[in-house]
Amino acid sequence: MNFILFDGPVREHLLPFTFTRPVADVRIGIMTIREKWEAYLNTSVSYKTEDYLSVKFPMVLKSDNVFLNGSILPDAFLLDQVKALKESEVLTKEDIIIAYRSNKVNENNDWGAFNVVEYEKELFQIKNTWDIFSQNERTLQEDFDFLTKGRTSQPISKTNSLICPERIFLEEGAKVEYSILNATDGPIYIGKNAEIWEGSLIRGGLALCDHAIVKMGGKLYGATTIGPHSKVCGEVSNSVIFGYSSKGHEGYLGNAVLGEWCNIGADSNNSNLKNNYAKVRLWNYATEKFEQTGLQFCGLMMGDHSKTAINTMFNTGTVIGVNSNIYVPGFPRNFVPSFSWGGASGFSSYLPAKAFEAAKVMMARRGVEFTDADADILNHVFEMTKKWRNY
Repeated sequence: MNFILFDGPVREHLLPFTFTRPVADVRIGIMTIREKWEAYLNTSVSYKTEDYLSVKFPMVLKSDNVFLNGSILPDAFLLDQVKALKESEVLTKEDIIIAYRSNKVNENNDWGAFNVVEYEKELFQIKNTWDIFSQNERTLQEDFDFLTKGRTSQPISKTNSLICPERIFLEEGAKVEYSILNATDGPIYIGKNAEIWEGSLIRGGLALCDHAIVKMGGKLYGATTIGPHSKVCGEVSNSVIFGYSSKGHEGYLGNAVLGEWCNIGADSNNSNLKNNYAKVRLWNYATEKFEQTGLQFCGLMMGDHSKTAINTMFNTGTVIGVNSNIYVPGFPRNFVPSFSWGGASGFSSYLPAKAFEAAKVMMARRGVEFTDADADILNHVFEMTKKWRNY
Protein backbone atom coordinates (compact mmCIF):
# COMPACT_ATOMS: atom_id res chain seq x y z
CA MET A 1 0.00 0.00 0.00
CA ASN A 2 1.01 3.59 -0.71
CA PHE A 3 -0.35 6.12 1.80
CA ILE A 4 -1.38 9.69 0.97
CA LEU A 5 -2.75 12.25 3.44
CA PHE A 6 -5.43 14.55 2.03
CA ASP A 7 -6.51 17.87 3.54
CA GLY A 8 -10.28 17.39 3.65
CA PRO A 9 -12.95 20.06 4.25
CA VAL A 10 -11.55 21.27 7.59
CA ARG A 11 -8.57 22.91 5.90
CA GLU A 12 -10.15 26.39 5.80
CA HIS A 13 -11.11 26.11 9.47
CA LEU A 14 -7.41 25.59 10.29
CA LEU A 15 -6.19 28.75 8.58
CA PRO A 16 -3.87 30.66 9.02
CA PHE A 17 -1.73 27.59 9.78
CA THR A 18 -2.77 25.74 6.62
CA PHE A 19 -2.00 28.70 4.38
CA THR A 20 1.58 27.42 4.36
CA ARG A 21 1.31 23.65 5.00
CA PRO A 22 -0.99 20.67 4.46
CA VAL A 23 -3.38 19.87 7.30
CA ALA A 24 -1.28 16.82 8.25
CA ASP A 25 1.77 19.01 8.93
CA VAL A 26 0.02 20.59 11.93
CA ARG A 27 1.91 19.78 15.14
CA ILE A 28 -0.07 18.63 18.17
CA GLY A 29 1.37 16.65 21.05
CA ILE A 30 4.97 15.72 20.30
CA MET A 31 4.68 14.96 16.57
CA THR A 32 2.91 16.40 13.56
CA ILE A 33 -0.11 14.45 12.33
CA ARG A 34 2.00 13.20 9.40
CA GLU A 35 4.73 11.99 11.74
CA LYS A 36 2.13 10.13 13.84
CA TRP A 37 0.82 8.28 10.77
CA GLU A 38 4.34 7.46 9.60
CA ALA A 39 5.19 6.11 13.05
CA TYR A 40 2.07 3.93 13.19
CA LEU A 41 2.42 2.73 9.58
CA ASN A 42 6.21 2.40 9.78
CA THR A 43 6.53 3.93 6.32
CA SER A 44 6.69 7.34 4.68
CA VAL A 45 3.56 9.10 3.44
CA SER A 46 2.92 11.96 1.00
CA TYR A 47 0.24 14.63 0.60
CA LYS A 48 -2.76 15.57 -1.51
CA THR A 49 -3.01 19.27 -0.83
CA GLU A 50 -3.64 22.60 -2.56
CA ASP A 51 -1.93 23.05 -5.92
CA TYR A 52 0.16 26.01 -4.74
CA LEU A 53 1.57 23.89 -1.89
CA SER A 54 2.26 20.79 -3.95
CA VAL A 55 5.77 21.73 -5.12
CA LYS A 56 7.00 21.79 -1.53
CA PHE A 57 4.63 19.02 -0.41
CA PRO A 58 4.32 16.68 -3.42
CA MET A 59 2.02 13.70 -3.80
CA VAL A 60 3.46 10.28 -4.61
CA LEU A 61 0.78 8.33 -6.50
CA LYS A 62 1.16 4.60 -7.18
CA SER A 63 -1.07 1.80 -8.46
CA ASP A 64 -2.42 0.90 -5.00
CA ASN A 65 -3.08 3.88 -2.72
CA VAL A 66 -4.79 4.46 0.59
CA PHE A 67 -5.88 8.08 1.00
CA LEU A 68 -6.05 9.19 4.65
CA ASN A 69 -7.83 12.21 6.09
CA GLY A 70 -4.98 14.40 7.30
CA SER A 71 -7.02 15.96 10.12
CA ILE A 72 -7.60 12.59 11.86
CA LEU A 73 -5.08 11.28 14.37
CA PRO A 74 -4.24 7.56 14.25
CA ASP A 75 -4.58 4.89 16.91
CA ALA A 76 -4.10 1.11 16.83
CA PHE A 77 -7.75 0.29 16.07
CA LEU A 78 -8.00 2.84 13.25
CA LEU A 79 -4.73 1.54 11.83
CA ASP A 80 -6.19 -1.98 11.58
CA GLN A 81 -9.32 -0.66 9.86
CA VAL A 82 -7.26 1.30 7.35
CA LYS A 83 -5.03 -1.64 6.51
CA ALA A 84 -8.09 -3.87 6.03
CA LEU A 85 -9.56 -1.64 3.30
CA LYS A 86 -10.00 -3.30 -0.08
CA GLU A 87 -9.81 -1.63 -3.50
CA SER A 88 -12.71 0.84 -3.98
CA GLU A 89 -13.69 0.80 -0.31
CA VAL A 90 -14.21 3.98 1.69
CA LEU A 91 -14.09 4.16 5.49
CA THR A 92 -16.54 6.70 6.91
CA LYS A 93 -18.11 7.87 10.14
CA GLU A 94 -21.35 9.73 9.60
CA ASP A 95 -20.41 12.42 7.01
CA ILE A 96 -16.64 12.20 7.55
CA ILE A 97 -14.45 10.49 4.95
CA ILE A 98 -11.72 8.82 7.00
CA ALA A 99 -9.87 6.86 4.30
CA TYR A 100 -10.35 5.21 0.92
CA ARG A 101 -8.37 2.81 -1.23
CA SER A 102 -8.06 3.54 -4.94
CA ASN A 103 -5.63 3.65 -7.85
CA LYS A 104 -6.42 7.36 -8.34
CA VAL A 105 -7.54 10.48 -6.51
CA ASN A 106 -11.30 10.85 -6.12
CA GLU A 107 -11.23 14.47 -7.29
CA ASN A 108 -15.01 14.97 -7.38
CA ASN A 109 -15.84 13.23 -4.09
CA ASP A 110 -18.14 10.86 -5.98
CA TRP A 111 -18.48 7.81 -3.74
CA GLY A 112 -21.10 6.00 -5.82
CA ALA A 113 -18.59 3.44 -7.10
CA PHE A 114 -17.17 2.77 -3.61
CA ASN A 115 -18.30 0.23 -1.06
CA VAL A 116 -18.87 2.02 2.24
CA VAL A 117 -17.36 0.68 5.48
CA GLU A 118 -18.72 2.34 8.63
CA TYR A 119 -16.25 3.14 11.40
CA GLU A 120 -17.79 2.35 14.79
CA LYS A 121 -15.37 3.84 17.32
CA GLU A 122 -14.74 7.46 18.31
CA LEU A 123 -12.56 9.53 15.97
CA PHE A 124 -9.91 11.95 17.13
CA GLN A 125 -10.06 14.78 14.61
CA ILE A 126 -8.64 18.32 14.63
CA LYS A 127 -11.43 20.51 13.25
CA ASN A 128 -10.57 24.04 14.41
CA THR A 129 -7.49 26.07 15.26
CA TRP A 130 -8.29 26.05 18.97
CA ASP A 131 -8.37 22.24 19.00
CA ILE A 132 -4.58 22.34 18.58
CA PHE A 133 -4.01 23.65 22.11
CA SER A 134 -7.24 22.45 23.77
CA GLN A 135 -6.58 18.82 22.74
CA ASN A 136 -2.83 19.00 23.30
CA GLU A 137 -2.87 17.36 26.73
CA ARG A 138 -4.52 14.18 25.44
CA THR A 139 -2.33 14.03 22.35
CA LEU A 140 0.90 14.68 24.21
CA GLN A 141 0.19 11.78 26.56
CA GLU A 142 -0.62 9.44 23.63
CA ASP A 143 2.54 10.44 21.76
CA PHE A 144 4.64 10.05 24.91
CA ASP A 145 3.29 6.54 25.51
CA PHE A 146 3.91 5.56 21.87
CA LEU A 147 7.42 6.98 21.58
CA THR A 148 8.75 5.79 24.93
CA LYS A 149 7.18 2.31 25.13
CA GLY A 150 9.86 -0.26 25.92
CA ARG A 151 12.62 2.36 25.95
CA THR A 152 14.79 3.85 28.70
CA SER A 153 15.35 7.55 29.17
CA GLN A 154 18.83 9.01 29.04
CA PRO A 155 20.12 9.78 32.56
CA ILE A 156 18.81 13.00 34.12
CA SER A 157 21.39 15.21 35.85
CA LYS A 158 21.30 15.08 39.65
CA THR A 159 21.38 18.89 39.74
CA ASN A 160 17.63 18.81 38.98
CA SER A 161 14.69 18.36 41.34
CA LEU A 162 12.31 15.72 39.92
CA ILE A 163 8.72 14.80 40.77
CA CYS A 164 7.39 11.60 39.16
CA PRO A 165 10.68 10.92 37.35
CA GLU A 166 9.19 7.78 35.76
CA ARG A 167 7.13 10.12 33.54
CA ILE A 168 10.15 12.14 32.40
CA PHE A 169 11.99 11.01 29.26
CA LEU A 170 15.16 12.44 27.75
CA GLU A 171 16.27 11.52 24.24
CA GLU A 172 19.92 11.30 23.22
CA GLY A 173 21.81 14.55 23.67
CA ALA A 174 19.13 16.24 25.78
CA LYS A 175 20.43 18.47 28.59
CA VAL A 176 18.65 19.70 31.72
CA GLU A 177 20.45 21.37 34.64
CA TYR A 178 19.40 22.98 37.95
CA SER A 179 15.68 22.98 37.12
CA ILE A 180 12.48 21.65 38.69
CA LEU A 181 10.57 19.08 36.59
CA ASN A 182 7.15 18.03 37.90
CA ALA A 183 5.43 15.32 35.86
CA THR A 184 2.51 14.81 38.27
CA ASP A 185 -0.12 16.18 35.88
CA GLY A 186 1.45 15.08 32.60
CA PRO A 187 4.59 13.60 31.03
CA ILE A 188 7.72 15.59 30.23
CA TYR A 189 9.45 14.68 26.96
CA ILE A 190 12.81 16.25 26.07
CA GLY A 191 13.80 15.60 22.45
CA LYS A 192 17.20 14.97 20.88
CA ASN A 193 19.75 17.70 21.65
CA ALA A 194 17.06 19.84 23.33
CA GLU A 195 18.05 21.89 26.37
CA ILE A 196 16.45 23.27 29.51
CA TRP A 197 18.69 25.92 31.00
CA GLU A 198 19.24 26.65 34.67
CA GLY A 199 16.46 27.84 36.94
CA SER A 200 13.54 26.68 34.80
CA LEU A 201 10.24 25.53 36.32
CA ILE A 202 8.53 22.81 34.26
CA ARG A 203 5.15 21.30 35.08
CA GLY A 204 4.03 18.60 32.64
CA GLY A 205 2.78 17.91 30.22
CA LEU A 206 5.60 19.26 28.14
CA ALA A 207 7.00 18.28 24.76
CA LEU A 208 10.31 19.99 24.09
CA CYS A 209 11.10 18.75 20.60
CA ASP A 210 14.47 18.13 18.97
CA HIS A 211 17.02 20.97 19.29
CA ALA A 212 14.53 23.25 21.12
CA ILE A 213 15.66 25.37 24.07
CA VAL A 214 14.04 26.66 27.25
CA LYS A 215 16.17 29.59 28.35
CA MET A 216 17.07 30.46 31.95
CA GLY A 217 14.13 30.85 34.29
CA GLY A 218 11.48 29.60 31.87
CA LYS A 219 8.08 28.70 33.38
CA LEU A 220 6.19 26.16 31.25
CA TYR A 221 3.06 24.21 32.10
CA GLY A 222 -0.21 22.70 31.12
CA ALA A 223 0.17 21.04 28.45
CA THR A 224 2.71 22.79 26.19
CA THR A 225 4.57 21.79 23.02
CA ILE A 226 7.72 23.60 21.90
CA GLY A 227 8.50 22.49 18.35
CA PRO A 228 11.92 21.69 16.88
CA HIS A 229 14.61 24.41 16.91
CA SER A 230 12.38 26.82 18.86
CA LYS A 231 13.51 28.97 21.80
CA VAL A 232 11.29 30.01 24.70
CA CYS A 233 11.49 31.83 27.99
CA GLY A 234 9.06 33.65 30.30
CA GLU A 235 5.68 32.06 31.07
CA VAL A 236 4.08 29.66 28.60
CA SER A 237 0.83 27.83 29.36
CA ASN A 238 -1.16 25.30 27.30
CA SER A 239 0.39 26.45 24.02
CA VAL A 240 1.73 24.82 20.87
CA ILE A 241 4.66 26.24 18.88
CA PHE A 242 5.15 24.40 15.58
CA GLY A 243 8.90 24.90 15.20
CA TYR A 244 11.75 27.31 14.38
CA SER A 245 10.02 30.08 16.34
CA SER A 246 11.27 32.23 19.18
CA LYS A 247 9.66 33.56 22.34
CA GLY A 248 13.02 34.12 23.94
CA HIS A 249 12.24 36.63 26.69
CA GLU A 250 9.83 37.41 29.53
CA GLY A 251 6.13 37.79 28.82
CA TYR A 252 3.07 35.54 28.85
CA LEU A 253 1.86 33.20 26.10
CA GLY A 254 -1.22 31.17 27.01
CA ASN A 255 -3.77 28.97 25.22
CA ALA A 256 -2.03 29.89 22.02
CA VAL A 257 -0.68 28.44 18.78
CA LEU A 258 2.32 29.83 16.89
CA GLY A 259 3.34 28.63 13.44
CA GLU A 260 6.93 28.38 12.22
CA TRP A 261 9.45 31.24 11.96
CA CYS A 262 7.54 33.49 14.37
CA ASN A 263 9.26 35.85 16.79
CA ILE A 264 7.64 37.25 19.92
CA GLY A 265 9.39 40.38 21.21
CA ALA A 266 10.47 40.82 24.82
CA ASP A 267 7.71 41.44 27.38
CA SER A 268 4.96 40.74 24.86
CA ASN A 269 1.79 39.25 26.34
CA ASN A 270 -1.49 37.77 25.20
CA SER A 271 -4.72 37.73 27.17
CA ASN A 272 -6.43 34.35 27.31
CA LEU A 273 -9.41 35.21 29.54
CA LYS A 274 -12.02 37.93 29.07
CA ASN A 275 -12.69 40.30 31.96
CA ASN A 276 -16.32 39.19 32.08
CA TYR A 277 -15.32 35.48 31.91
CA ALA A 278 -17.43 35.00 28.77
CA LYS A 279 -16.71 32.28 26.22
CA VAL A 280 -14.27 33.43 23.55
CA ARG A 281 -15.09 34.03 19.90
CA LEU A 282 -12.34 33.61 17.29
CA TRP A 283 -12.01 34.65 13.65
CA ASN A 284 -12.80 31.77 11.28
CA TYR A 285 -11.51 32.08 7.73
CA ALA A 286 -14.01 29.50 6.45
CA THR A 287 -17.07 31.51 7.49
CA GLU A 288 -15.32 34.91 7.38
CA LYS A 289 -16.70 35.88 10.77
CA PHE A 290 -16.01 35.44 14.45
CA GLU A 291 -17.18 32.04 15.69
CA GLN A 292 -17.87 30.82 19.20
CA THR A 293 -15.14 28.47 20.44
CA GLY A 294 -17.01 27.32 23.53
CA LEU A 295 -13.81 27.98 25.49
CA GLN A 296 -13.34 30.33 28.40
CA PHE A 297 -9.57 30.36 27.84
CA CYS A 298 -8.36 31.17 24.33
CA GLY A 299 -5.37 33.35 23.48
CA LEU A 300 -3.35 33.98 20.32
CA MET A 301 -3.29 32.24 16.92
CA MET A 302 -0.32 33.38 14.81
CA GLY A 303 0.58 32.19 11.31
CA ASP A 304 4.07 31.48 9.96
CA HIS A 305 6.69 34.26 9.71
CA SER A 306 4.72 36.74 11.85
CA LYS A 307 6.49 38.83 14.48
CA THR A 308 5.95 41.29 17.31
CA ALA A 309 8.01 44.12 18.72
CA ILE A 310 8.81 44.42 22.42
CA ASN A 311 5.89 45.06 24.80
CA THR A 312 3.24 44.02 22.27
CA MET A 313 -0.19 43.24 23.74
CA PHE A 314 -2.90 40.97 22.31
CA ASN A 315 -6.53 40.76 23.35
CA THR A 316 -8.23 37.48 24.17
CA GLY A 317 -8.89 35.45 21.03
CA THR A 318 -6.63 37.21 18.53
CA VAL A 319 -5.82 35.77 15.10
CA ILE A 320 -2.72 36.98 13.23
CA GLY A 321 -2.18 35.85 9.65
CA VAL A 322 1.04 34.93 7.82
CA ASN A 323 3.98 37.34 7.56
CA SER A 324 2.54 40.13 9.68
CA ASN A 325 4.55 42.51 11.82
CA ILE A 326 2.92 44.01 14.94
CA TYR A 327 4.86 46.81 16.60
CA VAL A 328 3.02 49.91 17.87
CA PRO A 329 1.64 50.52 21.41
CA GLY A 330 -1.87 49.43 22.36
CA PHE A 331 -4.00 46.41 21.51
CA PRO A 332 -4.32 45.70 17.78
CA ARG A 333 -7.68 44.43 16.58
CA ASN A 334 -8.31 40.74 17.16
CA PHE A 335 -8.07 39.76 13.50
CA VAL A 336 -4.98 40.90 11.62
CA PRO A 337 -4.81 39.72 7.97
CA SER A 338 -1.66 38.24 6.47
CA PHE A 339 1.08 40.62 5.28
CA SER A 340 0.02 43.44 7.61
CA TRP A 341 2.47 45.94 9.09
CA GLY A 342 1.52 48.10 12.08
CA GLY A 343 -0.72 47.80 15.13
CA ALA A 344 -3.39 49.60 17.17
CA SER A 345 -2.92 52.89 15.31
CA GLY A 346 -3.41 51.27 11.91
CA PHE A 347 -1.87 48.96 9.32
CA SER A 348 -0.29 49.05 5.91
CA SER A 349 0.55 46.19 3.57
CA TYR A 350 3.81 44.35 4.23
CA LEU A 351 5.00 43.78 0.67
CA PRO A 352 6.43 40.33 -0.12
CA ALA A 353 9.82 41.62 -1.27
CA LYS A 354 10.45 43.20 2.14
CA ALA A 355 8.95 40.23 4.01
CA PHE A 356 11.18 37.81 2.13
CA GLU A 357 14.32 39.73 3.09
CA ALA A 358 13.50 39.19 6.77
CA ALA A 359 12.57 35.53 6.20
CA LYS A 360 15.85 34.79 4.43
CA VAL A 361 17.90 36.26 7.29
CA MET A 362 15.90 34.51 10.02
CA MET A 363 16.00 31.13 8.30
CA ALA A 364 19.72 31.39 7.50
CA ARG A 365 20.42 31.84 11.22
CA ARG A 366 19.01 28.33 11.74
CA GLY A 367 20.83 26.89 8.73
CA VAL A 368 17.67 26.66 6.58
CA GLU A 369 17.42 28.02 3.03
CA PHE A 370 14.53 30.22 1.94
CA THR A 371 13.70 28.53 -1.37
CA ASP A 372 11.86 29.55 -4.52
CA ALA A 373 9.08 27.18 -3.43
CA ASP A 374 8.77 29.09 -0.13
CA ALA A 375 8.59 32.39 -2.03
CA ASP A 376 5.94 31.05 -4.41
CA ILE A 377 3.78 29.85 -1.50
CA LEU A 378 4.00 33.15 0.32
CA ASN A 379 3.33 35.16 -2.85
CA HIS A 380 0.21 33.06 -3.34
CA VAL A 381 -0.88 33.73 0.25
CA PHE A 382 -0.32 37.47 -0.29
CA GLU A 383 -2.68 37.42 -3.27
CA MET A 384 -5.24 35.17 -1.56
CA THR A 385 -5.49 37.41 1.49
CA LYS A 386 -5.81 40.77 -0.26
CA LYS A 387 -9.58 40.79 0.31
CA TRP A 388 -9.06 41.11 4.08
CA ARG A 389 -6.59 44.00 3.78
CA ASN A 390 -8.23 47.36 3.14
CA TYR A 391 -4.92 49.20 3.10
